[in-house]
Amino acid sequence: MPADKSITLVGGGLAGALLAILLARRGWSVDVFERRGDPRVEGYAGGRSINLALAERGLHALRQAGADGDVLQQAVMMRGRFVHPLAGESGLQRYGRDDSEVIWSINRGELNLVLLDIAESHGARLHFDHALEQVDFGARTATFRHHAERVAHPFRALVGTDGAGSTLRAEMAKVLPLGERTDWLDHGYKELEIPPAADGGFRIEPNALHIWPRGHYMCIALPNDERTFTVTLFMPHRGAHPSFETVQTGDEALALFGQQFPDTLPLIPALRHDYEANPVGNLATLYLDRWHLGGDAVLLGDAAHAMVPFHGQGMNCAFEDCVALADHLERAPTLAKAFAAFEAERKPNAEAIQRMALENYIEMRDRVDDADYLLQRELELALQARHPGRFIPHYAMVTFMRIPYALALHRSEVQRRLLEDATRGLSALDDVDWARLDAAVLAALEPLQDA
Repeated sequence: MPADKSITLVGGGLAGALLAILLARRGWSVDVFERRGDPRVEGYAGGRSINLALAERGLHALRQAGADGDVLQQAVMMRGRFVHPLAGESGLQRYGRDDSEVIWSINRGELNLVLLDIAESHGARLHFDHALEQVDFGARTATFRHHAERVAHPFRALVGTDGAGSTLRAEMAKVLPLGERTDWLDHGYKELEIPPAADGGFRIEPNALHIWPRGHYMCIALPNDERTFTVTLFMPHRGAHPSFETVQTGDEALALFGQQFPDTLPLIPALRHDYEANPVGNLATLYLDRWHLGGDAVLLGDAAHAMVPFHGQGMNCAFEDCVALADHLERAPTLAKAFAAFEAERKPNAEAIQRMALENYIEMRDRVDDADYLLQRELELALQARHPGRFIPHYAMVTFMRIPYALALHRSEVQRRLLEDATRGLSALDDVDWARLDAAVLAALEPLQDA
């Protein structure tokens, strides 16, 4: 553990607020600088507002911070994906076996407010309206813009919790190349809203993530505790209809929804207005070869590994980063060793979930109503029952467990091959060669200690 337990966090969003709590509770002197105003006074003015899916990894971090109770009071349970095909019956596809395996929909702004309050209650010093302008690593001074003034802040070490557009990352790259590259998804998103019903309740099933899969595009809807749903339309930016290039006006959006999402039209009364008023958001994956600068600075969360939102793990991964960094800071003798050990542990796992998030987009928009996919999902659950602790569905490993993402990815690839081989040419599980499949599972998969 470093002798000087003082640290400066750049960014007071979700990761910054949580890390401030974890470190302050362990006796660290923590300063948090946030470019925006205090959302508890001025209201939340975040970036993208896609609802967040809180899963076990994030919940574990909140438990470490003593924040899980306050957060879950504002969350809505989601048991699974409620799939709305264009033809055929809608229905729920559970995430897990029962209500012990669920995720939680939470509003980004409300979560941030809770975490900031707790951070401050543990002694973290919060500096709002302080935008990082430059860092002199030699002099260990960070300069912030506070309204019209420039404020110089001496630091022991900096942690970048300032998101995908991290200013600290840019300042670090001036000293040492970080190998930064951004892969932009050719799809974007636009947000709409399902308001409460006339009686104040939810208009559709509240305890689910709703999906309208349509091949190369889709809609999703996540519940909010005020009985609304945040609806997100994902489409290509350009190209053949439908894309944001071909659907630009509210009237064009109404025509698209009437053809492709007809059951949503009565649910979204402000569709025309919201479509024209809300901007198209961009989606990208950020990769870095290096996350830290000796013992001077380190990046985590979106500042180090921003990902697309389709596995609902961006926040959960960032929160897992916070727990890991806090642990390494306590164990390592120097900040440089702590930052290096943190990067070595978390970078392969961040890269694994970045890949899985991209793959999950294809599954959500194109496969959840596919007969082959549904048969493999049925077999996946049967094998979980036949081989408990050994065959664990992909989604369960990522969402309901805390095994390393890289291990979950490896095992998922092995299991996917088993599922595809066992169901090839079949239309029902009655025809599965169980003896051969059981032997293949035993040969290919070791029991998981964390199962």
